[in-house]
Amino acid sequence: MTYEAQLDQAIGRLHEEGRYRTFIDIVRHKGQFPHATWRRPDGSEQPVTVWCGNDYLGMGQHPVVLEAMHDAIDTVGAGSGGTRNISGTTLYHKALEAELADLHGKESALLFTSAYIANDATLSTLPKLFPGLIIYSDELNHASMIEGVRRNGGAKRVFRHNDVEHLRELLQADDPAAPKLIAFESVYSMDGDFGPIEAICDLADEFNALTYIDEVHAVGMYGPRGGGVTERDRLAHRIDIINGTLAKAYGVMGGYIAASDKMCDAIRSYAPGFIFTTSLPPAVAAGAAASVKHLKSDQALRDQHQTQAKILKTRLKGLGMPLIDHGSHIVPVIVGNPVHTKMLSDMLLDDHGIYVQPINFPTVPRGTERLRFTPSPVHGPDEIDKLVKAMDSLWSHCALNRQELAG
Repeated sequence: MTYEAQLDQAIGRLHEEGRYRTFIDIVRHKGQFPHATWRRPDGSEQPVTVWCGNDYLGMGQHPVVLEAMHDAIDTVGAGSGGTRNISGTTLYHKALEAELADLHGKESALLFTSAYIANDATLSTLPKLFPGLIIYSDELNHASMIEGVRRNGGAKRVFRHNDVEHLRELLQADDPAAPKLIAFESVYSMDGDFGPIEAICDLADEFNALTYIDEVHAVGMYGPRGGGVTERDRLAHRIDIINGTLAKAYGVMGGYIAASDKMCDAIRSYAPGFIFTTSLPPAVAAGAAASVKHLKSDQALRDQHQTQAKILKTRLKGLGMPLIDHGSHIVPVIVGNPVHTKMLSDMLLDDHGIYVQPINFPTVPRGTERLRFTPSPVHGPDEIDKLVKAMDSLWSHCALNRQELAG
């Protein structure tokens, strides 16, 4: 068999299962988000409203962010010029790390090019620092956490999602003297449910384990200053390592960990994913720092975000949509079939100018394929009304079950 034939087979399987992913080419217009222009494959253009973006608060177009990025470009140019160890550390990187450490009440923070890399690099490096480390990982942790745990070569235990009793059983079964770390998330992005942070911290104290939390879908949006669910629940001081992103609520790019001086110094010194990667462009670091600083005091924007999410969920529930609602800002509507999910996504885009990407396996388990809506403060009444009417029409057209999904 030729290599080309094997590639054809691999791609063909995705088409057969109805989960082949396509890129939607959109152009965002400054100051008009969530409105954008879709450039069709034939070259024509159509106005669309983006309903699946991770720029949760619209900060990617906020004047304070754009001004900071423009100023940095005018001052120092485009690229950073190297890795953090070799000419790639600037005042902009240090200022951003200081803002992030302050955000989470930690001694230090360490920047990475993405939260994926931050998770992967940190979790794969920790066994080098703590020989014999056992990592206890929630079964629904993000792929970046799973990859980091898988690659570290150490022992791992996977506990059932948010099941504290199962986690206890696993902890009890291992050597009390072995170093341990519990890795979990604050907000799980596909169902929008929250991790049992306090209960896990209690177990960590009982079994002398470190705690590692992914706050990617919470930073900027929860807590009095946007420090995430750990800040909202006054638990950040009980978490040893906090992972976050600058590419969602903060509207720019990059990821980070926040922890003690010694922890960040050790990861900085041992993690290949940090050592050998060119650092973020100074303009990106400047924009992210401005965004973090701004959101520390913009509670009104966070409140509006939650309000829009509640309105959308209430209206979709009123139509009998199979919606999962755990009280977060994420709005998943379960379709349960990859072909139907893609069909609904295509019809929303083609016929209604509504862009929401289908979410299929392996991102979610088979049978739970969904449309995942991410309302923002700038999705106003008109945008919500148009979406709700389109969903009502298409759900009936496709003869899908409207029975409420227990969530």
